[in-house]
Order: sequence, then structure tokens, then C-alpha cells
Amino acid sequence: MPAAVSIHPSPGQQARRRWKNRVMAAVMLACAVAVMAPLFLVLYYLIREGASSIDWNFFTQLPKPTGEAGGGMANAIVGTLTLLAMAAAIGVPFGVMGGIYLAEYGSEHANAWLRFAADVLNGIPSIVWGMVVYALLVVPFKTFSAYAGGVALGMMMIPLVMRTTEEVLVLVPQGYREAGLALGIARWRITLVIVVRAALKGIVTGVLVALARVAGETAPLLFTALGNSFWSHRLSEPIAALPLQIFSYAISAYDDWHRQAWAGALVLMTLILGTNALVRLLSRERRFD
Repeated sequence: MPAAVSIHPSPGQQARRRWKNRVMAAVMLACAVAVMAPLFLVLYYLIREGASSIDWNFFTQLPKPTGEAGGGMANAIVGTLTLLAMAAAIGVPFGVMGGIYLAEYGSEHANAWLRFAADVLNGIPSIVWGMVVYALLVVPFKTFSAYAGGVALGMMMIPLVMRTTEEVLVLVPQGYREAGLALGIARWRITLVIVVRAALKGIVTGVLVALARVAGETAPLLFTALGNSFWSHRLSEPIAALPLQIFSYAISAYDDWHRQAWAGALVLMTLILGTNALVRLLSRERRFD
């Protein structure tokens, strides 16, 4: 008869396994630290360089003339919020409705091509979006404008919102749809009243992620919104934005503008971090029960 094989490891094998487990845990910890370190370094540097420059004037005053110290970025802050509102007005309806179509309607073959197109659009560099909108809106109307900037950012949002909306709707249990059909409810009402409502937190999460992504974009705004050192009273004229103001101040030759550029970057980073924190809160509470 063959000799019995023990399934219990020897003390030496147990020690080697514990050693290997500790080594792999240390490697994974090091990788996690390596991923987190750039974020903390960026935050540390922004706080160190920009926190001392943030005061009430920074949020309430316009930029000072070239070479004059002081001033603020009130117009850029308002301009950023205006552009984000315009981008949401374009990107959210088209993105959400496109995601509903992919999840609930359409043929498998056509939907596959739509998903492929959305994934390709998500990977297009932002400067290309700016060039496209420049050719479509700036050149024909012969002016840079807030409209053009909002359209550029909104077009960037559409594929991201569409794909996240589809993924969230797919997670809604099929039983919700079957129960609605069994009650004789029209399919479009089931989709809007039951399915979309069940996935609403996930959809809002996707929208916030898209807004956080486009909030810091500079390249498309250089071709569309251009920037403005004063208040913009009409959406048909150039408008200031935090990324544009930071870029303009960062490449200048004045130390005071460099100081304000760091402060603007800190404010913009805080806005993006706050949006992502809200996304994490909503995604943690998302349930379909």
C-alpha cells in the first residue's frame, strides 16, 4: 500500500508560508503607498504654495492690470461654474438618454458599435475636442464665447455619462421590469419611473465624475472660451475660467501672478476633490433592494 501523505504542513513549511505572506503584504503596501504618494505630494505642495494667497479678495476681486500686485479670480470662479452648468445642460440629457437606450433598447449589434464609439470618444485628447468645436462654432461666428466652451466640455461629458448610466441601469434587477410589465405598465414608464429611479444615485454619481473630469480642462477652453480679465455679461463673448487663469498666470513673468496661480490651483483641486468625495458617498450608499 502507498504511504499515507500528510496534509498538515511541517513547522518549516509553515514558517516559509508566513514569511512569503509577510513579503507579499509588504510589496502590496508599498504599491498602495506609491499610488497614493503623488496625490498627497500634490496636495502638500498646493497647500504650501497657495494657501497663504487665499483671502477674501481672491474670491471677490477681478485680476489686477499687468504688473500690478493684488486682485483675485472672482470672474474665473464664476466663469468655471457657468461653463460647468452649460456643460451639464448638454452632457447630462444626451448622456443619460444614450445610456438608457444602450441598457434598455436597441439591438445587440448596434449597441456594440455604440459602446465602441463611446469608448473611443472617452479616449480622445481634450485638445481635439477644442479644435473640433473651434471649427464648428468659433470660426463660423468669428468669436470666442462661453457657448463654445460649454459645448466643448459638454461633448466631452456625453460618452462618459452614457457609459456609466448604462452600467448602472444594467445592475437593476430584471424582476423590476418584469413586475411592471405584469401590471400592464407601458415599457417607457417602467424605464423612467422604476428602473431609472432605482438607479438614480448611480446616475448622479456618473454625472459628478464627468463634471470632475472636465472641471480642470484647459486645452479645449483655449480654443473656445479663450479667457477674459473682466466680467462676462453675455454668453456670446469670451469668458474666464480657473484653468485658463491658472495657465495664464503660471507662464507670466510676475511673482505675484505665480502666487495667485498656486492659489487658483488649490481652489480648483479642492473643487475636484469635493466632487469626488461626494461621488464616493453616493456610490457607497447605492443599493437596488
